[in-house]
Amino acid sequence: MSFLKQVEDVLEAPGFVPRAGEAAEPGSVFDATKYVNQQDLEHMWATKAFQHAEVYYKLISSFPDPSKLKLTPLDNEIYSHFRDLFPDFPVGLVRESLLKTEESKEKWRPFCNAYDKRIDDHNFGTLLRLDATKDYTEDNTIFANRIQFYAIELARNREGHNRNLPKP
Repeated sequence: MSFLKQVEDVLEAPGFVPRAGEAAEPGSVFDATKYVNQQDLEHMWATKAFQHAEVYYKLISSFPDPSKLKLTPLDNEIYSHFRDLFPDFPVGLVRESLLKTEESKEKWRPFCNAYDKRIDDHNFGTLLRLDATKDYTEDNTIFANRIQFYAIELARNREGHNRNLPKP
């Protein structure tokens, strides 16, 4: 079952609480602004993000040449587009401000939107390592959009930042 199907199941489950005075319509499109956070849904997102990070790190830390890894069908396009828009982006050591300030979000928005409907879950919350030489830890991890993760990790792989990583 896909993750989005799992999310839909949670949204349709008894006990999912819309805001006061609003009802969830069966078969309606989910509008996040109309619903309160539900612990099960939050837990599912966090679990999925952690599993993705764990699998990805095991892959890059055991792969002899990460530059040969294929992450999406659009790897070449994503990497070229990223480097065209962000030629000096320091993928080896990412500062949170390069992704999270209002100014940086404005710069990233056209890049991210270019992959809507082209990359599955392009805007899905994904864990990103700040320092490419280290594993995922609480101090070395932030949330990014999946397409930002792909762009930065493709650059790290192709530019040699993910070579010789410590095994988990």
